[in-house]
Formats: sequence, C-alpha cells, structure tokens
Amino acid sequence: MTSIMAPKEKHIFERSGPTHLIGFIDWNNPHHQRSVAASLVEGVYTLEYDRRHNSSRLAPSWWHYFNFHLEDMLIDNHGTIFCAIYRHNYPLSAPNIPSYVIAFRGTIWKDFKTMLGDMKANIRCFFNDLHNDSSFELAMVWVVEKVRLAGARNVWLAGHSLGAAMALLAGKKMAEMGCPLETYLFNPPFCSFPMGVAGSLTKAALSLVVDGRQHHDHFNALSNWYPYIFVNPADPICSEYITYFEQRDTMKEIGFGFELLEMLATQYSLRSQLSCLLGMNFGSEVPRQHLLPSAYLIKNTGQVPDSKAGLFKLPRRAYKAHKLQQWMDPYLSSQYFCYKYKYPTLQLG
Repeated sequence: MTSIMAPKEKHIFERSGPTHLIGFIDWNNPHHQRSVAASLVEGVYTLEYDRRHNSSRLAPSWWHYFNFHLEDMLIDNHGTIFCAIYRHNYPLSAPNIPSYVIAFRGTIWKDFKTMLGDMKANIRCFFNDLHNDSSFELAMVWVVEKVRLAGARNVWLAGHSLGAAMALLAGKKMAEMGCPLETYLFNPPFCSFPMGVAGSLTKAALSLVVDGRQHHDHFNALSNWYPYIFVNPADPICSEYITYFEQRDTMKEIGFGFELLEMLATQYSLRSQLSCLLGMNFGSEVPRQHLLPSAYLIKNTGQVPDSKAGLFKLPRRAYKAHKLQQWMDPYLSSQYFCYKYKYPTLQLG
C-alpha cells in the first residue's frame, strides 16, 4: 500500500496564504498589492513542490483566488520549475490590475536535484554573472514578449531570494530599454560586503581614477525606475540594502560635500573597482546587480532580532527573517522609504 505524505503547511494556501484578501482586494492598496505579489511567488514554489510529488492540487489556490490563471511555467536545465507567467482574467475591470505577472521562486534546499541547479545560479549571482545564466536568458525572452503584448504598465515582476535577484536583473534590463516595470523584490540578495562611511569615501576616490562613464550612463537610465524592495533587518542576505540606502541620508547630514561623494560612491562596487585597477575581470565590466539609483524600501519592523539572543539562536532567526510568508501577513508592521537618485553635480560660485 502506498503512503501519501501530508503536504507542507506553507504550501497550503488556506493555512499560509493571504486569505484575508479573498473577495476583498483593493488594487490601489500597496499592502494588498504586496500580498498578492508574494502569493504568486509562493505559487511558483508550490508548482515545483507539486511537480516533485506528482501532484497538481496545491499550487492553483495561490493564484485562482485573485483571478489569475497560469499561462505558462519555465523549466530550467535540471527539469525544475523556476518561474511562472500568470495572466489576470479581468485585467481591465479596475485600475492597477496587471495583465501579466512574471514570478520567480528562490532556492529550494530540500531536493538535491533542484538545489544543484539553484546553487549554480546563486554562484553566478555572487560573481555578477547571472545575466549569462540560461534560466535567466529564457525568462528575459518571456518578459520582453509580454511587455510587447500588454505594454510596460501592465506587466509586473516579482521574486523571492534568488528569484528576486532574477526579477531585479530583468527589471533593470527593461528599464534600460525605456520600459520600467512594477517590480516586487522580497529578500533580494545583496552580493557585496558591508561598507560604512570609510568605504563610501574609498569608492568615491576610486571613481575618480577608474573610468566610470559606463556606470554613470547605467545609473541615469535606471534613475526613474522604482522597484519595491522588501527587507528584514534580521536577514543577513538582504539587510545590507538598508545600509546601502540609509548611507545617503547619513552623508547628507554630515554635509561639507559628503552627499556628493556618496552619490558617486553609490554607483560603484569596491570589488569591481579593484578588479579594474588590477586588470582582473570578475564581472567588473557589468554594473553590480545590487547597485540601484532609486527604490521604494520597505523594512519589516515586526521581527527585530533580539540583541541578547544566543549564538545558536541567530541562524534560526535569520532563517525566519528570510521567509516569504512574512510579506503576506495582514498585520505586518513595516516602514516605507522612498529613495530618489540625483545625479551628482558640482556647483561653483
């Protein structure tokens, strides 16, 4: 007799999903938009879960309740589902409803075959080579096609963790093409080392030595694109985005031209600058993925790490802070910040 394993609770929409929105979605409410985007990303995780268990019963609930249907799903070279293309059934019924949402899942650790493919993409992400990943290249074909069919205003991107990195890179490329897309990035990886004021000053100084015209053009092309970046201060994978953006305010408060230096520094990665100076190539010819001129930063303030937590509890807290489910919580406590990049100019007289 074959035993049937009970599904994981996180994959069951009725137990873990934003059920408070069923029949009550306000498409002008940013909290509702966030929850729906997160639900569609969870739908990709659950599609892959269903595939591994030869089932199709769990995933549809993650989009059906919000009047989406699954138009297609993208499969990587290892045979795993990493992306889903959703289409809304009634996109013209109310303002702000997207015609298409292209959603990417993050790393899955509990299946070796899936994890193997995901880790290859994670390594590419760390070394700023995600644009050469075959899965990303496939996804970009679909993104461009859906924008061609529906227009940039009617296409959303969404992703969690590694999937957020893919959505971010796709959003960047479309913004450079003059087609900024509404983009929801949940716990995106910040692939750089923590940098304080000294680091900003170092990068600003190196920017005067390294030819940065490519970076200037890249930043200017992206300056009017505002992706939504959802971060948890207790998550070491994404929390450095908080410092990256808050550093601008810190340097502005210092005064004496420090804001100008920070606006120069924010365009660069120290790793890329050093690679250029040393004549080495570690993806330095491509602007680092985490470098963003403008963004909406949403910080979860309801899961603050305990400063007295023991060493062995920290990994558990970090794992919880990285979970997608927090962004579907109707009682989420958060802070919202808007960062707009201003091209640094030196005024004389």
